[in-house]
Amino acid sequence: MGAVTSTMDYQQVLDHIAEEIARTPGRGRSADYIPALATRDPRAFGMAVAELDGTVHGVGEWREPFSTQSITKVFTLALDLAHEGDELWEHVGREPSGNPFNSLIQLEYENGIPRNPFINAGALVVTDRLHTRTGDAAGELLRLLRAESGNPDLDFDPAVAASEATHGDRNAALGHFMASYGNIDNPVPLLLDQYFRQCSVTASCADLALAATLLARHGVRADGTRLLTRSQAKQVNAVMLTCGTYDAAGDFAYRVGLPGKSGVGGGIIAVVPGRCALCVWSPGLDERGNSVAGVAALDLFTTLTGLSVF
Repeated sequence: MGAVTSTMDYQQVLDHIAEEIARTPGRGRSADYIPALATRDPRAFGMAVAELDGTVHGVGEWREPFSTQSITKVFTLALDLAHEGDELWEHVGREPSGNPFNSLIQLEYENGIPRNPFINAGALVVTDRLHTRTGDAAGELLRLLRAESGNPDLDFDPAVAASEATHGDRNAALGHFMASYGNIDNPVPLLLDQYFRQCSVTASCADLALAATLLARHGVRADGTRLLTRSQAKQVNAVMLTCGTYDAAGDFAYRVGLPGKSGVGGGIIAVVPGRCALCVWSPGLDERGNSVAGVAALDLFTTLTGLSVF
C-alpha cells in the first residue's frame, strides 16, 4: 500500500491493522500494580487517526474511554513550556533514562535532576513547575485536553487517582528526594495529588488523537491560536521520540519511527508532524510497560503508509 492520499485510505489502513492485530496471539498483561487498571481485558483494541482539520477515523474500541496515565505527561510538558520556556530544561533533562520509569537510582548520581520529562521523576518536576505558575496544574491539563479533543466531558477518574495514591510510595520517595535537592517548589503531598489526578484522566483514542494534533500542527491549537512556538513543538516531539516509551524508546523508534508516548493504561499516542496524529489502545503490556498490540499496530501503520519522520 502506498502513501496515504485520501480519507478513505486511512480507514482502509486501520481496518487492515485491526485484522492483523486480531490474529496476534500474545497481547501481554494489564497493569496489575494499579488495581483500578487490572480488570481491563488485555485483548481489547482500538485505534484512531486524526487529521489536522479534525477529521477522525477509527477502528475497534476507538471511542471507549480508558485511563490515559503517562500519556498526559506530553500535554503537561507542552503547557509548562508555554509558560516558562527554556528555563524548564535547567530542572529536567532531555536524555533517555535506560532505567525503569520509576527508578530512584539516577537521581542521586545526577543531583536530583531527572533524565527527562516522561519518567516519573521528570513528570513530577514538570507538574510542580506548572502548578507553581498556574495554581492548578491538573486543572490546566484538563482544560487543554477538553478544548483540543472537543470533548467537554473528559474528566479525572477519582477511583484511579485514589488507587494510585494508595500505591504511590515510590512516587512520594521521588518527590521528597528531589525536594531535598531544591528541585521541587510545592509541598510533596500537594504535588502528588496533582500528579495522580493528571494520570487519572479518562479519554478515548478519538479524544487523544485529536488532542495530539496540537503537535502535528507544530504547536497550533484546534481554534487556530498558538500554544507553542514551532521550536517548542519540535522539542516536545523530539523528547517523545527519544524518551516516550520508557526504557524501550530505541526499539520504538526503530520499529515505528514516530514521536510517541505510552501509558500503562495501554494507550499510545503518536505524531506525524504536518500530517496527522494517532492513538491506539490495548491494555496488555510488555515488561517495559508498553502496549504489545499498540506498538505492533503503530509499526504496521508506518509500514503500510510510509509515514515516518525518517
